Amino acid sequence: MPTHDSPAPAHSAFPIRHSEDLGKLVRQLRAEQGLLQIDLAGLAGTGNRFIVDLERGKPTLQLQKVLDVLDLMGLEVFVRSKGGNHHDE
Repeated sequence: MPTHDSPAPAHSAFPIRHSEDLGKLVRQLRAEQGLLQIDLAGLAGTGNRFIVDLERGKPTLQLQKVLDVLDLMGLEVFVRSKGGNHHDE
């Protein structure tokens, strides 16, 4: 996953294993896009609280709303099998 010191290059892929991982990525990309949380909420048609919760990694958010925000930010979600070991967490 990118850090604040290393921005995400275009077409990068990052494993998301926890809701907090996704939240950190959304927060970083939102900041790189020059958006405030309230701006992203307005563009996505959600409340500001939803964006705050998403960036904090709240695990019980509505999946479709999360997918809609990711799409709005120019992100796509892919699910693929892990290489070789299907029993890892």
